[in-house]
Amino acid sequence: MLVTGATGTGKSYFACSLAHQACRKGFRALYRSVPRLFDELRLARADGTYQRLLARLGKIDVLVLDDFAISPLTEESRRYLLEILEDRYGLRATVITIQLKHERWLRAG
Repeated sequence: MLVTGATGTGKSYFACSLAHQACRKGFRALYRSVPRLFDELRLARADGTYQRLLARLGKIDVLVLDDFAISPLTEESRRYLLEILEDRYGLRATVITIQLKHERWLRAG
């Protein structure tokens, strides 16, 4: 699910509300800001825990990725995102918040 809108419109609040409701129904949820998640993945790759972190992310029932593309994506960041989404596709829910208008998405990377 993509949640779009300008700064301050409640995208993060809405996404976290969905995750909270999932938890109340017995599902596991995790919230991460995208820049922080990419930092975690970079560190995990350096210390040898990358595959373990990817596996953990793949098992979360509802993954909230907040503030997607607030800065340009690097090749490394694109690869991280692709691996996460491929592991989850058709199996688990992913909620992504983004403040860019859809016309600018291609230029964000």
